[in-house]
Amino acid sequence: MSKASSALRHPPVSPVLAPKDSAPIEPAGASPSFSEIAIAIDRERRRGRGAQSNASGRFEAEARVTFDDGWQSLDELPPFKTTVALDTSRKVITRNESPDIGFDRSINPYRGCEHGCVYCFARPTHAYLGMSPGLDFESKLFAKPDAPALLEKELAASGYEPKMIAIGTNTDPYQPIEREHKIMRGILEVLERAGHPVGIVTKSALVTRDIDILSRMAERNLVKVALSVTSLDAKLARSMEPRASTAPKRLEALRQLSAAGIPTTVMVAPVIPALNDSEIERILDSAAHAGVKEASYVLLRLPLEVRDLFREWLMAHYPDRYRHVFTLIREMRGGRDYDSQWGTRMKGTGPIAWMIGRRFEMACERLGLNKRRSKLTTDHFARPPRTGQQLSLF
Repeated sequence: MSKASSALRHPPVSPVLAPKDSAPIEPAGASPSFSEIAIAIDRERRRGRGAQSNASGRFEAEARVTFDDGWQSLDELPPFKTTVALDTSRKVITRNESPDIGFDRSINPYRGCEHGCVYCFARPTHAYLGMSPGLDFESKLFAKPDAPALLEKELAASGYEPKMIAIGTNTDPYQPIEREHKIMRGILEVLERAGHPVGIVTKSALVTRDIDILSRMAERNLVKVALSVTSLDAKLARSMEPRASTAPKRLEALRQLSAAGIPTTVMVAPVIPALNDSEIERILDSAAHAGVKEASYVLLRLPLEVRDLFREWLMAHYPDRYRHVFTLIREMRGGRDYDSQWGTRMKGTGPIAWMIGRRFEMACERLGLNKRRSKLTTDHFARPPRTGQQLSLF
């Protein structure tokens, strides 16, 4: 048994919790009936979207509130349509020093994500652009068309040291607009030429479009692909992640990638207590039958604005489970809606979190998952020629 498994052999002792019948503590100023739901955007305007509202970002000096002025003008407002603006960033590789994730650099070809997953922890980043983490995040998108050229320039720098680049850790590189923009494919072409290792995270079956590049990179241990599967329940998945590929499509993508010799991982993410945690074993079983050899999971994370967005969604779609879900979340987060502590933010603490982790490990052991972890190599890295540099004749 692994070190992680032995650590989970016995459940941790939890501090005394609130009485079983007590309701979760509501945010300051909120009524027990959750009055924030009144600000939800009309259903027809947000058809095919995950968020219910579009509150102003936390850095805005003024809040914008849509209300009926008595002239029925709300009926004349147009639906939220996807728009794509250009991101003119001069660098494409983002660095981090987080001790509890397995990479120190990443690339996000897009800002915002049309998949519209209501639980997405990346939503608060849209506030830095002066936009709402709600509906703006999934409808007002930014593309980085120069990303492949910028990446090649950064890889060519004399001081650059190769290490696995993670793609899709913030927003999905294979979201629907990738079909037209093809930025991710251009990035893969640069990485293949440079012999640079890459790890991809997505929930889109569009990743199979690039099997030709990915299979060649896999032959040199340069790539691994992870697809997250949140739920096999079509109704739940449709409302929670409305424009992402369906679970059967993702499982088929995993099958095709595995058949092409590309190392694949299934991510049961996020695990939401009393909503999709009962599906852990079924998701792992389906992925194992698709040829997947590795698996991981992450608990639901509710940083900043994501908490209220998830509350609104839960009250709209599963009001009968609202109190129970948040009671369990707080049991795993030290009595809070979210704890950003390094080392525990991904898996949580307490008996409920322990039980989820143990179920996951037992299922993986039964299915033969995680017996071996694929490791990528930097041995093939060849620094791209710098602009204006004369190529060697020999």
